[in-house]
Amino acid sequence: MSQSPEHRTDGRRPQQLRPFSVTWNPMGFALSSLVVHTGRTAVLCSVCLEDKVPRWRKGEGLGWLSAEYRLLPGSTPQRQSRELMKLSGRTQEIQRLIGRSLRAVIDMERLGERTLLIDCDVIQADAGTRTASITGAWLALDQACRSLVEQEVLEQSPLVDQVAAVSVGLVDGQALLDLDYSEDSRAEVDLNVVQAGDGRLLEIQGTAEGAPFSRSQLNELLDLAEPGLISLMQAQRQTFTEHSSVT
Repeated sequence: MSQSPEHRTDGRRPQQLRPFSVTWNPMGFALSSLVVHTGRTAVLCSVCLEDKVPRWRKGEGLGWLSAEYRLLPGSTPQRQSRELMKLSGRTQEIQRLIGRSLRAVIDMERLGERTLLIDCDVIQADAGTRTASITGAWLALDQACRSLVEQEVLEQSPLVDQVAAVSVGLVDGQALLDLDYSEDSRAEVDLNVVQAGDGRLLEIQGTAEGAPFSRSQLNELLDLAEPGLISLMQAQRQTFTEHSSVT
């Protein structure tokens, strides 16, 4: 295993997550909404419901979930142009990742022929926007499903497990958890890991930005990601408990 530096540029230890927090209900008309903060990265996550499913899904008695992701114009140092008619390949890939990750823990039969629409809009990007989107969107989805049960729209929540995501990477040969932009921009290896609450992996996205990386380095990064994901799930549960006690 590589020897990690004692501290990083922001003072964190190699195995330490960025500060995680949630601001609830910034949007009054959505079924549920929140802003998730992971360090300086902030993503607005909202959930809406449609009483219909895509055409190809009709008549099956099953629901659907779709996700959209955007970088808002002022979310980066140089203004991002709005993606309207034509989405970039990166945007399409990220919103598909968010959708896949959340669909993996939804019982579509319980949802019935309804569609849950997830929107993840990046307010500020300091790396890790896709992982923050997944982690925050799961929280918003949990709140939305609980609300649907309380409103007697659904008999029981279709959400069957928890989901969180985190990035890990090799920077100057060192394995680091939850990269910020200063680290992500010079990482030799960048890995995004999505995990369910029962410990099963839902997705691993890994890229060698320079030289290829070894199996032992991959194992090292996954070993670093796992306790980080467990901590994120604990933070999700604590955040939701605190929110529920207030409301």
